[in-house]
Amino acid sequence: MVEQLFWLAPIGSAAALIFAYIFYAQMKKASEGSERMAQIASYVRTGAMAYLRQQYKVVTMVFIGLVILLSFMAFVLKVQNGWVPVAFLTGGFFSGLAGFFGMKTATYASARTAEAARKSLDGGLRVAFRSGAVMGLVVVGLALLDISLWFLILRHVYPIEGGDGHNLVLITTTMLTFGMGASTQALFARVGGGIYTKAADVGADLVGKVEANIPEDDPRNPATIADNVGDNVGDVAGMGADLYESYAGSILATASLGAAAFLGNPGLQLKAVIAPMVIAAIGTLLSIAGIFVVRTKEGASQKQLLSALGRGVNFSSILIVMASYFVVHALGLGTGVFWAIVCGLLAGIIIGKATEYFTSAGFKPTQRIADSAKTGPATVIIAGIGTGMMSTTVPVLSVVVGTVLAYLTAAGFDFSNVNMGLYGIGIAAVGMLSTLGITLATDAYGPIADNAGGNAEMSGLDKEVRKRTDALDSLGNTTAATGKGFAIGSAALTALALLASYVEELKIGLIRLGQTTIQFLDGRVVETAKGSFVDFMYYFNVTLMNPIVLVGIFIGAMTAFMFSGLTMTAVGRAAAKMVDEVRRQFREIAGIMEGKAEPDYARCVAISTKGAQRAMMLPSLLAIFIPVATGLVLGVAGVMGLLIGGTSTGFVLAVFMANAGGAWDNAKKYIEEGHMGGKGSEAHKAAVIGDTVGDPFKDTSGPSLNILIKLMSMVSIVVAGLTVAYSLM
Repeated sequence: MVEQLFWLAPIGSAAALIFAYIFYAQMKKASEGSERMAQIASYVRTGAMAYLRQQYKVVTMVFIGLVILLSFMAFVLKVQNGWVPVAFLTGGFFSGLAGFFGMKTATYASARTAEAARKSLDGGLRVAFRSGAVMGLVVVGLALLDISLWFLILRHVYPIEGGDGHNLVLITTTMLTFGMGASTQALFARVGGGIYTKAADVGADLVGKVEANIPEDDPRNPATIADNVGDNVGDVAGMGADLYESYAGSILATASLGAAAFLGNPGLQLKAVIAPMVIAAIGTLLSIAGIFVVRTKEGASQKQLLSALGRGVNFSSILIVMASYFVVHALGLGTGVFWAIVCGLLAGIIIGKATEYFTSAGFKPTQRIADSAKTGPATVIIAGIGTGMMSTTVPVLSVVVGTVLAYLTAAGFDFSNVNMGLYGIGIAAVGMLSTLGITLATDAYGPIADNAGGNAEMSGLDKEVRKRTDALDSLGNTTAATGKGFAIGSAALTALALLASYVEELKIGLIRLGQTTIQFLDGRVVETAKGSFVDFMYYFNVTLMNPIVLVGIFIGAMTAFMFSGLTMTAVGRAAAKMVDEVRRQFREIAGIMEGKAEPDYARCVAISTKGAQRAMMLPSLLAIFIPVATGLVLGVAGVMGLLIGGTSTGFVLAVFMANAGGAWDNAKKYIEEGHMGGKGSEAHKAAVIGDTVGDPFKDTSGPSLNILIKLMSMVSIVVAGLTVAYSLM
């Protein structure tokens, strides 16, 4: 029975990849519109692929360096499993591949979405959403493929039949390390893509809209192609790599916790390990079904468009709850584990709804920001920051309540049953991400709709078409903010599960060093292999009374702000160069404003590309360096503090930045619909400045933070052996 259920994971992977190809092929068959529309799409496609090639060259060099370092740790220092360097490479490769396929689809879909919108709103929605679904399905399909292959390979190398369960612990902790590869690639994609897109966006908006008083995506604006390229490299390739890592990380962390929780029970141990894989596989199949439910009618309002997407997500979510009950029952894991899954799923839905409320133009918070534009940009910025801060309340409380309930239900309401409680938190993260195939589709849809609007404007299509694409674009801003909230919420739960997995890796590190027992201050001696989570907390003195833990917490909190500061200032520097270039072209190229001469789009694309490549290195490498340095200097207690401080601060800061940015963006769009004087009014110019401030908030620093907190956890897990062997404390 257990063996048969495991095969749902590769089946789910195959189904996701097959339907992704079907949706891609259907999109390619649709008309790309006029020759001008196809030409603009080709400009964006060429720029996006050129950027991605350059980014992958840089990332490849970083990966080569890290593989050499990991190999040294594994084969020279002997503080790591020999499979780790290979697992690290495959994680990074599949993460990058997911982003590449999603972006390739998006760059082909934008003109086709604009062309479909010429006929109807539903046609535009369907092309954009199905194209976004390619991203969602590729991410879950490749993640399940990677996990299934590694499980089969390692199970062959470390047989689990007839053993005492330790081989399964070794398999799951080894698999966890490919999450570091996925996280590293995701961070480079998110930071680099975020800097690229926002440098172009800020330059295009400040000079084009505010100074030259020309519409968004006007072909006379030299930065408009770079802006559209940026939507793809940041919001599609970056988001795809990001959520691939979240999805895989939650499954792997839960499998590792399951192996530890049922170590003395070989029959249940294997079931607990494959449970997250099976639930993720069924969620993938139900996501495919949910994609077919999404449709809308002509002239639909923002709330009706949101409900159209919500139907698909809710359909998949309700069915996964029912399916999870039967999976948990079939595996004999207990009803408490089922309720932990439900807790995670509900927390995700609540975070999504709260984000929708604070960022959608259909609700009061965003409308109040738009209203504040009547008194200038300063009040817009104040209102946006205040709204972003307030918006953290519901997501944080959702994660708090979801975490406690998931722990208690899985542990049978016994706080001392730590292993089962932590397994419940891990499986809650899997529940939250179980329908990622469709929730990511609603997110990836956003930049496709945005590019479709840009194509319609640059191609000079009818105002009715632009009205439809604007409606789809505004919806995309909300779904993107919802997707970011979802990613950040899942990152918080996954990071908690990874904390527990870190302890399992410490145990293996001690055994690898030949330390078969651990001795406490009271003289008690425990066999290392049989030590509990609580035992290791005592052994390494991980308590709030230990100043090393508090020091680690401060460093973790500081890291979140320092990382955000580096990425924000990087956007500012690159945007300043873009502003100078756009001004130069308006000044020196005669005939641009009259539409008689074409701007030098390639020059702006090159500025964004160069700025992103240079600026992404320092913040990304710091995320790897800080956990290693903390472990070597402060030891295990310092690392635990670092991860707690980074997770708690990074989570709240990420929600604030993502929601503030989304609200500023939709406040601007609300004014552009004709409120407060409409486009070109003083209120509109003030809102554009607010949106400009919000751009790096929501598309660079905010979403990168959720990768940061997981990457620090993953790096800590991978170098746990190094920490216990060579720490100064």
